[in-house]
Amino acid sequence: MRRVSTITAAGITTAALAFTLTACGESSTESGGGSSKGVGLAFDVGGRDDHSFNESAARGLDKAEKELGIKGKMMTAKNGETEAEREQRLSSLADAGYNPVIGVGFNYAKSIEKVSKEFPKTNFAIVDSVVDSPNVDSITFGEHEGSYLAGVAAALKSKTNKVGFIGGVDNELIKKFQAGFEQGAKAANPKIEVTSEYLGSSDKGFNDPAAAKDKAKGMLDRDIDVIYTAAGLSGNGSIEAVAGKKDAWAIGVDSDQYQQPGLAKYKDHILTSVVKNVDVAVFDMIKSVKDGKPLTGPHPYLVKDGGVSLATSGGFIDDIKAKIEEAKKDIVDGKVKVKTTP
Repeated sequence: MRRVSTITAAGITTAALAFTLTACGESSTESGGGSSKGVGLAFDVGGRDDHSFNESAARGLDKAEKELGIKGKMMTAKNGETEAEREQRLSSLADAGYNPVIGVGFNYAKSIEKVSKEFPKTNFAIVDSVVDSPNVDSITFGEHEGSYLAGVAAALKSKTNKVGFIGGVDNELIKKFQAGFEQGAKAANPKIEVTSEYLGSSDKGFNDPAAAKDKAKGMLDRDIDVIYTAAGLSGNGSIEAVAGKKDAWAIGVDSDQYQQPGLAKYKDHILTSVVKNVDVAVFDMIKSVKDGKPLTGPHPYLVKDGGVSLATSGGFIDDIKAKIEEAKKDIVDGKVKVKTTP
């Protein structure tokens, strides 16, 4: 979602843009040699250390470095940046010899569509969107299916019969999380009350922990005792708020947030997480390029093939494991069709 201020668009020069993007990548790691430098990984806002979406993608590169001996460069998007900035980031990676170049997040869709045509010999990948280009691997996930399972867990663990969903940005992708969560919760308990709210309509919603913390506090004040947040880095704020209230639960997203060192002091309140295996998809793409058989076209990662799952770390959902497995089987068998819109 698994996105410092925007540079003034008017009158910007190519040189100024290049300078800004170089500054943006100052914390990146770069190594490698030969005709290909390795992997170019372009993060969404929040960067590698968001403990969620970007972090999962980074783990895919980490695995490639360890198992395949491939290095790379990581760059990070800023809040509200222009299409030109995203294009320049991808172009700079491709032009420098990185292959594949991977855009982490749907915001890179248009820029990858354009840049992939300019660099037809470079392999690209886009996470959370589909780009119809012969040298692009389009990686998508069944986040609505994983969210359905989270809804089941939330409804079964709630003591107030009130659960909540916080979305980072009100858009088509995040509505898939909302839709699945609401459907799963109501399937498990028809009397459950589900409140769904968003942080906003701009990319800042994925990079604003303070706003998510305030939103979660408001829900807790209304006796909502299980809160699922799909908002990238912002979700850390929601988890912090939940951890401050006795008998309240947070549900993480994208990564197993119970296992994240940066969230360790809150882990006793992290009921479960909807895990999108972005790391697996990123590693699959990197390995395919190394093997000389680059992946292209749409590649969905769904519940049925383990592409999305519900984390069991902490053992907090062990008591409802049978019902979670039953719900999962219903999805896999086609008995339950999970909605993609609320």
